[in-house]
Amino acid sequence: MKIISLQPSVSIVLDRLGCLNAIAACTKFCVQAVPALRGRNLPLVRDSWSTKTEDLLPIRADLVIASVPYREESLAAILKSGIPVLALAPHTLADIYTDIRHIARLVDAGAKGESLIVEMQSAAEAVRERTKHLPRPLVYCEEWGKPLIHSQAWVAELVEIAGGEFLGVPGKTTLPQAIAEANPDIIIAAWCGVGSRVPLRKIIALRAWSALSAVRQGRVYCIADELLNTPAPTLIDGLRALACAIHPMVFGEPVEPACSRM
Repeated sequence: MKIISLQPSVSIVLDRLGCLNAIAACTKFCVQAVPALRGRNLPLVRDSWSTKTEDLLPIRADLVIASVPYREESLAAILKSGIPVLALAPHTLADIYTDIRHIARLVDAGAKGESLIVEMQSAAEAVRERTKHLPRPLVYCEEWGKPLIHSQAWVAELVEIAGGEFLGVPGKTTLPQAIAEANPDIIIAAWCGVGSRVPLRKIIALRAWSALSAVRQGRVYCIADELLNTPAPTLIDGLRALACAIHPMVFGEPVEPACSRM
């Protein structure tokens, strides 16, 4: 099975399964996310959001695996290539586990896939066990800042596991005034594609949030986007970063660069 990986999440899963040799081509973001891909001189293609038919045609592959986010044009380009495609669109942690299971079976690594899922579930359960009797502060998690977008449903699940209460509707847009009225105890920004470079002080000033509880208590954080927005085993690292931000007295203060404070 030779696979074109259009998202870092796919490449991360294949790496954790010990199946990097199955990758026939990938994106530059995959190379950034999976150091073991560096030096392999694989063809680079654009991702699920922007791929072109002409990117895929020269590559001899059995399957394209794409994952959110998509555009209609990019999906049309993938289908036009004539290469079979597996299009993933996870919303919850359960969806992510199912996607890992699918990928593992495609590369004859079903047992490793199940072990990886159990490893993730066990790590999450260990955090949940430590937080189940703790106070649950209100946490605003932001996936994008223009417009303001609440983080995805799987992040809401991670916040709950880490001992917080997720503010708002996952994946929906909101307004600065709405967040100010809710007055969260903790603010976490994890903007897609920005890594750990969200300008926290700037957005607090622009939105007139200086009086919010989270700001006054110094509980405004940036968690590296790849740890929360990539539906892959790296979410467990994102969970640990969330736990440190939400309950530092239990898990320790957040550690840079995974999580930085304003």
